[in-house]
Amino acid sequence: MTSTNVLTIDTINPHVRTAEYAVRGVIPQRAEQYRATLAKGEGKDLPFDQVIFANIGNPQQLDQKPITFFRQVVSLLEWPDLLEKEDALIGLGYKKDAIARARTLLKEVKSVGAYSNSSGAPGIKQSVADFIERRDGYSADPAHIYLSAGASSGVNTLLNVISSSPSTGILVPIPQYPLYTATLAVLNTKCVPYYLDESKAWGTNLEIIKKSLDDARAEGTEVKAIVIINPGNPTGASLSEDDVKAVLKLAAEEKLVVMADEVYQTNVFIGKFSSFKKCLRDLQKEESGKYDHIELASLHSVSKGMVGECGHRGGYFELVGFDPKVEAEIYKFISIMLCPPVVGQCMVELMTNPPKEGEESYEQYKQEYDGTYEGLKKRANALFDAFKKMEGVSCQDPQGAMYLFPSITLPQKAQEAAKEEKMSADQFYCIKLLDSTGICVIPGSGFGQAEGTLHFRTTFLPPGTEWVGRIADFHKKFMDEYR
Repeated sequence: MTSTNVLTIDTINPHVRTAEYAVRGVIPQRAEQYRATLAKGEGKDLPFDQVIFANIGNPQQLDQKPITFFRQVVSLLEWPDLLEKEDALIGLGYKKDAIARARTLLKEVKSVGAYSNSSGAPGIKQSVADFIERRDGYSADPAHIYLSAGASSGVNTLLNVISSSPSTGILVPIPQYPLYTATLAVLNTKCVPYYLDESKAWGTNLEIIKKSLDDARAEGTEVKAIVIINPGNPTGASLSEDDVKAVLKLAAEEKLVVMADEVYQTNVFIGKFSSFKKCLRDLQKEESGKYDHIELASLHSVSKGMVGECGHRGGYFELVGFDPKVEAEIYKFISIMLCPPVVGQCMVELMTNPPKEGEESYEQYKQEYDGTYEGLKKRANALFDAFKKMEGVSCQDPQGAMYLFPSITLPQKAQEAAKEEKMSADQFYCIKLLDSTGICVIPGSGFGQAEGTLHFRTTFLPPGTEWVGRIADFHKKFMDEYR
């Protein structure tokens, strides 16, 4: 039968059809169907009574508590009339510094229901610049800081501006967060994969990057940029300062724009976070003039870390070393979308300028922040310990971010069963896990993985550790069934 619709699967943008986004793909959709069934009081025949969404870094969906100071301020921004009843607010537990911060932000934005400047409210950009300077020990210019609707919006902006033709290529780490490959697919821009080294805690391997770069250029691809996710998603890897500097040196030699996705910078459990901005400034200081031409875009967000305010869609990116004419085009591009959400901008201000020691909200803020950090670390290690005991499973130490990316070796019988179902073996495993336990994880094939290997990504955000034992029990039964 001929369709009467103007839009059909054959007439829409083919590049949208090509794009894939596994973290919200088939398996999460199936998990959502289970959740909806259970919510209706149905599903008595299911072997579980709740669904655990370990597929996506969505902290507050998984019971991470919001920081009180942040929510107190935001509630007053949303309903400023409450500020006329300060005594009542204090009686309800509001701290005076939260009330004062709300007044300051309202002077800056006037109303969270009003548009701001396209690149964000100037006072909030200044707070971000001050944060970067405290973090790195080098100055930051708010004129080169752009607030965004989460880091994803910044990634989309930058890739749109960089992608000038179908022959443009972007070096992307594999495994990678599928935002990058999906966006490049929509833009009809070439993804140039470079594999991370699992044997070295998912670190970068310059020889592998260089080979990927040379091979792509030999095929006529104009490789313009390299993406680094640090700490890593989905791997949880945390790069050392030397690793970061090595990438910057390669970028200088090969004339590559560096896109540093640093949204997990506070989620570091082993070592310390080294920002690309600091490492670049260190290199420029050490060897005058040699690295001044590097173009660096670094991104951060309120969605992760101990803040976990994904739904508020707040983030920023900072540009270093970009041509002023290019920056003008970036400003024009973001202006098309008018401005990032103003409440999200205010959340960025709170993240980058939290209560300081001596201020009324500081003790509670520190207690909540540290408690969330320690809880994440505890659950990460519990999950890691469970993986170490599971047959055919190996996993790198939990270094950072919110994820573990274990390697799994499945019996031949399981791989054959997967082929019969016309799916990859890791997808087959993850679907069986969901159907048996209600735990939703994502197969490694959704992020990319070395040929001949199988993985899955899981967050360690869900509360408690009981669900970890459910994974271990399932795995034993799975291995026995397909042995």
